[in-house]
Amino acid sequence: QVRLVESGGGSVQAGGSLTLSCLYSIPTKGYPRSACLGWFRQVLGKVREGVAQVDEFGAATYADSVEGRFTASRDNTKTTLDLHMNDLKPEDTGIYYCALSFDNGAKCVTPAETRFYGNWGQGIQVTVSS
Repeated sequence: QVRLVESGGGSVQAGGSLTLSCLYSIPTKGYPRSACLGWFRQVLGKVREGVAQVDEFGAATYADSVEGRFTASRDNTKTTLDLHMNDLKPEDTGIYYCALSFDNGAKCVTPAETRFYGNWGQGIQVTVSS
């Protein structure tokens, strides 16, 4: 089965930086070889929202709320997906999830929506204090 494991969360003051990492694995049999990878976040009581997506070729797209502050990248050889977060704001607080989608092959469907993702990590907390 597909596995995704996030790391790197924690607490930081507003204006600070954090980097999240996701290590993913896809079984060699029975699964497509190409996928879209994404970062989502969720605050208690609110719907899970897309933060960034990276297609198989490394092209990234972002939610308007993080454009210019967050950078997502992937390494297909190391099977990792990273999210570099700069100039963090209290509203960036939440549980961040790494996710993988086979729905559109190597490309990502935009905007990022949870319904296109069938594989999720367990989530990791990010807290930004003012």
